Amino acid sequence: MTADGTVDGLADAYAAAPLLNCLLREVAEPLPGHPERAGRLVYRLPGTGRLLRVRGERRPAEPEVRADGVWHRLGHTELVKLTGEELRRHTGLSNHELPAEMIDSRDAVAALLAARARAVPPADPYLRSEQSLVTGHPHHPAPKARGGAPASRWLPYAPEAYARFPLVLLGVREDTVVEEGDTSALDALGTAPPGYRLLPAHPWQLDLTDRALAPAFADGRLVRLGTTAFDTWPTAAIRTLYAPERDLFLKFSLDVRITNDVRRLWRHDLLRLRRTDTAVTRAFASAGGPAAWLSDRGYRTAGFAFEELAVLVRDGLRGRLTPGATPLLAAGLVEGFEGSPLAAAQDPAAWWEAYLAAVVPPALTAFADHGVVLEAHVQNTLVAVDRSGTPVQALFRDAEGVKLLPEADRAAGWERLVYCLVVNHLTEIAAALAERHPGFDPWPAARRELARHDLPEAHALLTAPTLPGKTNLLLRWTGADGADARYLPLPNPLAGP
Repeated sequence: MTADGTVDGLADAYAAAPLLNCLLREVAEPLPGHPERAGRLVYRLPGTGRLLRVRGERRPAEPEVRADGVWHRLGHTELVKLTGEELRRHTGLSNHELPAEMIDSRDAVAALLAARARAVPPADPYLRSEQSLVTGHPHHPAPKARGGAPASRWLPYAPEAYARFPLVLLGVREDTVVEEGDTSALDALGTAPPGYRLLPAHPWQLDLTDRALAPAFADGRLVRLGTTAFDTWPTAAIRTLYAPERDLFLKFSLDVRITNDVRRLWRHDLLRLRRTDTAVTRAFASAGGPAAWLSDRGYRTAGFAFEELAVLVRDGLRGRLTPGATPLLAAGLVEGFEGSPLAAAQDPAAWWEAYLAAVVPPALTAFADHGVVLEAHVQNTLVAVDRSGTPVQALFRDAEGVKLLPEADRAAGWERLVYCLVVNHLTEIAAALAERHPGFDPWPAARRELARHDLPEAHALLTAPTLPGKTNLLLRWTGADGADARYLPLPNPLAGP
């Protein structure tokens, strides 16, 4: 990625790429005919009037700014400063929090790279794909920020550092337990004393909420019961852990801002969980085909710490997978990991057509026939491949991000689906594939796949001039709510030349 092979040089390069993607997409003006391209892409920053040039498109690198008639190379710190100056001019607003997050994200990458060099990646290709995301969200200014805490506090729980660890087991006094749905899997994790129910906890979350929970430990509403006899593996979502021995996913609150949100299991989301998950489960059951939904079966918590101690129980993989298939995180295919079938594909056209056939139909059918808007981005989609590495099945997850019609407006729901499925997902996979196979055009096959579906919005998408691109940089700079998606128009490759 960079000529500087040191951890610091690599960390700068990893952290600069998503920040540049945001700056170039959301603010900069491309200057394709600029005479000083020198094999690079040149942009004008309209707020400051400065010229910026970079090498590469999918993961821009080696940023340079023009000053006093000379191009000057920018390190990550200088890039953050340039971005802050541009956004102050561009928006008329100041923001001291986001630049600190950008620096925190870069420092987190350095810590992760150092830890990965000392650690052994998991042998299981599924776990390897979940723990591969050193870059992370490719269009976020601070995708690896960890709340500004020292690395020693969070590194033991970082998926990117190949972490694995047991869960802390708590006993919650029975009269304070709040739960809904099927939480029986939690009772099998250990043994609670009489008058208590078992509640697993993420050790990092327990550390973060230690002071707030001290009174409950003191008066006996909570008791410590040790740890599980088995390890769990943090997935790409960080707060969602997989226990291979039990084939069980558990999702926890984590009072840390990661990308746009503080990652809590919020009360309002938990209270609508059963309705949402039931609707999605029914949609997949009636659709047929190999696609699967990983159901969020239920949740358990303590009434006196409803959000802080909540744990959500999610389906495992074994009962959902096509026999003989290996699940892989779609975001891992974008990032790259040892053994990735995308990297090994000899026939990109055939591989891509199989990928589209696995991923697109279930998402469109859920919308068209059941009013379900899946959050089908690369971090919520698993793609299972057969022994040859060919995609044969898609598995979707995370009821928290699902929207239901008519609770959500149909046009807004479709826009969200297009952003998640096309912009965040298909364009990323397509770009990674095309980068490995110069000259390969992935979009004719995507147009054919969309045209097969009897959905007016899908057909209209084939001629729409633009796609909705989420503005994560501007969202964070202006202090908008993390769930308040705002879009800007991007050129639509599905519309053809």
